[in-house]
Amino acid sequence: MKGNFDTIINENRPVVVDFHALWCGPCKTQAPILKQLAEELGERIKIIKIDVDQNQMIAARYQIQSVPTLMIFKNGQILHKQAGVHSKAQLMGLLADKM
Repeated sequence: MKGNFDTIINENRPVVVDFHALWCGPCKTQAPILKQLAEELGERIKIIKIDVDQNQMIAARYQIQSVPTLMIFKNGQILHKQAGVHSKAQLMGLLADKM
């Protein structure tokens, strides 16, 4: 995944990375919010999910200590990183000036 991950986060559009785990209750709350965001914003953003149990090296690289943690990248730069469930309104506000 590492090579693909680096290519994806270097895109010229915002990339929302959802660091999650299958066993995580709050992660299950975050998933439909991200789906709504993807439907609403379409190709203007990209959303990817990283299972921290399956991708431990990537999680360690970004010091993910709790799930869900959302990060927003653009052109390989970290624009946002925060643990916890984000509302659609929060995400829209974070992305508004980055698209």
